[in-house]
Amino acid sequence: MSVAERPPRQRKLVAPREDRGLLVDPPARDIPARIDRNLALRREVYAEVDLQGRTLGELTASARRQLCDAAVAYTRTYRDICVTTCQPERPVLLAGHQPTLFHPGVWSKNFALAELAARNDATAVNLLIDGDAVKSLEVAVPGGTPQRPTLTSLPLDVGRVDGMPFEEYRLADLQAFRAFGQRATEQICELVGDPLIHDYWSLAQQRAEETGRLGLSLAQSRHQLESYWGCATLELPQSKVCEFDAFRHFAAHVLAHLPRFWDLHNAAVRAYRRRHRVRSMAHPVPDLAADGRYLEAPFWIWDAEDRRRRPLFVAQEDGELRLTDRGKLDLRLSASCEGDLDLACEQLAALSARGIKIRTRALLTTLFARLLLGDLFVHGIGGAKYDALTDVLLRRFCGLVPPEFVTLSATLHLPIERPAATRDDVREVEQALRDLVYHPETALDADQLSADAELRRQVAEKRHWIHTEQTLENARRRCQAIRQANETMQPHLADRRARLLARRDFLLSALRNERILGSREYAFCLYSGRQLQDFLLDYLPAHV
Repeated sequence: MSVAERPPRQRKLVAPREDRGLLVDPPARDIPARIDRNLALRREVYAEVDLQGRTLGELTASARRQLCDAAVAYTRTYRDICVTTCQPERPVLLAGHQPTLFHPGVWSKNFALAELAARNDATAVNLLIDGDAVKSLEVAVPGGTPQRPTLTSLPLDVGRVDGMPFEEYRLADLQAFRAFGQRATEQICELVGDPLIHDYWSLAQQRAEETGRLGLSLAQSRHQLESYWGCATLELPQSKVCEFDAFRHFAAHVLAHLPRFWDLHNAAVRAYRRRHRVRSMAHPVPDLAADGRYLEAPFWIWDAEDRRRRPLFVAQEDGELRLTDRGKLDLRLSASCEGDLDLACEQLAALSARGIKIRTRALLTTLFARLLLGDLFVHGIGGAKYDALTDVLLRRFCGLVPPEFVTLSATLHLPIERPAATRDDVREVEQALRDLVYHPETALDADQLSADAELRRQVAEKRHWIHTEQTLENARRRCQAIRQANETMQPHLADRRARLLARRDFLLSALRNERILGSREYAFCLYSGRQLQDFLLDYLPAHV
């Protein structure tokens, strides 16, 4: 079919710097129209697109039914819900995030999603991206006082992550997990008088005892808290989505056409780097690799014996696909560029039953979600940047005009008053201190000059030599005379120098404090519950 070729998004998306800053792109007033355009695309363009035996419309209907059923069933395991909040015939609004202690700017997406769903008679589902690797078991927690803040990393657990995804990581020490809440409360108590973690962690401990999983404990307890605050959304781990029949069909289609996908993916990534002058080969995502006749696919793979995620490599061989982790896994899949994929879907289901997990990587996660699951995806800034690439793949690999998405980001600072200071302020003071050394006459006031004849003589002597043209004969004498005049004036500037040095020390201390207290990256549960409710329940709904 004909594809409307539009250039990738060029907007520069930057997180707000100011406290309570909010970025919504496009503006909130345009979001209903964006949902309508996406719905029209699905009805008028996507419905009859063939994906090797099943139309995109059929796959979408199946995926959405399974999404609603699975999200209701999953969410019911730990909190009460209203079943009418999830109906596949209504628009579906999505967001996604790792099951971690993210900062309030990320959390704001959940509340914005609930608000948008309520206004547009839609179903709101957050996808927990549990296929992402656990990067750290420590959480940065500020402490000390506003005048002398500190920053300490506190452990959530004592285990080792070793590239393990959230889906598989089990808590090694429940006692260490329980202790985190008390330790974090004690650490931050001089900065935040009523940190949310005091209430939140009791919920997290209950979920940890029930699930034994780090990611589920953090996410389910946070979702329970949202319920108490009136936020009506559903959640579902991405791992559950990867068990849908529609997902297996889509995955088999991508694997069957991997050489073309591989070329388009790497070309899009390299073009992005050139356009944005990115030098790192790891950003925005790494190129898909090749190993002889094997091509790296946009999936992770692992099994019950080794739960660390590994890249999936695929080669076409004798009319079928050979799948490997370049280790002990060596699998076969009956899929080709032609013909239906029913047998391949059955084989993928059989692999899952054997404990072999195949999970999407970042770009394919949102590509599938935007194309088959939802009618609007709410991204943070990082996801929006990635989806400039997803748009390219939707056009060039799928042959479709991409559905539009929304970007939302917010900044909330810890509720601590602190003096404003910038590097420019420090540079200004340092320049003034330098001027005292090399241009002391500019800092002398009229009273000092009128009261001291010798001082006036030194100023006049310096001006004389400054206005005397330098020659080979007078260069040494001229330099010595100017230096001597500068040194003679220094005692008269001791008070001013002391004030400037004190000012510089104050500014440097304020900057050090700002690096700690001015960060927007702290876990949401370290903030005041009252401050969070004011921002998320009152301010945010009025601006989305």
